[in-house]
Amino acid sequence: MRYLLVGGNGLLGRDIAEALAGRDVDAPRRAELDITDADAVRSAVTGHDVVINSAAYTKVDAAEHEQAEAEAVNALGPELLAAAAHAEGARFVQISTDYVFRGDARSPYDEAEPVDPLGAYGRTKAEGERRASEASDGELHIVRTAWLYGAHGDNFARTIARKAAAGEPLRVVTDQVGQPTWSRDVAGRIVDMLDLELPAGIYHATNSGQASWYDFARAIVTSIGGDPDIVGSTDSSSFVREAERPVYSVLGHDGWTSTPLPPLRDWREALAAATAAGVLESR
Repeated sequence: MRYLLVGGNGLLGRDIAEALAGRDVDAPRRAELDITDADAVRSAVTGHDVVINSAAYTKVDAAEHEQAEAEAVNALGPELLAAAAHAEGARFVQISTDYVFRGDARSPYDEAEPVDPLGAYGRTKAEGERRASEASDGELHIVRTAWLYGAHGDNFARTIARKAAAGEPLRVVTDQVGQPTWSRDVAGRIVDMLDLELPAGIYHATNSGQASWYDFARAIVTSIGGDPDIVGSTDSSSFVREAERPVYSVLGHDGWTSTPLPPLRDWREALAAATAAGVLESR
């Protein structure tokens, strides 16, 4: 099997690359593959059995005024990759996000729930799902994840751990709820999904349970041996941002019910394992 991993230098992409260690993997950098160039995409996909697209424009606020750039990466890119993979007879995995939902639900979002994004980032990711699905005649895996943290790059968990260790003040919102998710768990699940040849469809890959950002921050500080009471509470009105965030980003996991794979473990268990693995340590 030959794998093409697009976006392999990102937070999740680097964990996917590690989960595929020892296999035949090509992971071109952004400068080496323009996913908005149809000819370049067809050339890159040729000869591969699996294509995983973890590349994305993820600047949520900037997307509000850089919508053309966000759409190119988040919608056109997946469409071209999916079309090329379909023509090649390769399996295609598109990584997506909780931001395709409005975030006003009161129970976890089912995989089949109609998308209804709030802002430009979510709209372009939802459009990427739609266009990739059409380009592949529905023969693809869409893996939605959320609230990712991991060993690579800046992310909420590492930022909180660093600030707590430095004694910096922490004020974190209590009115946004989601599922803190270790990127290594998602990466492993994607590889397992491919190895078991699960049916095409939408799968939600988030750690189980739910928490507010405030809850998550307190758990992070506790996990590194700090006093969780250093984390102060606030709400979203304290932060002026260009793009509105979903208030409720909890994803349901019924998509795994008919497969040999269970939902991902509870977020607290994952955080403990990530801490033991050194994910929160300064580098």
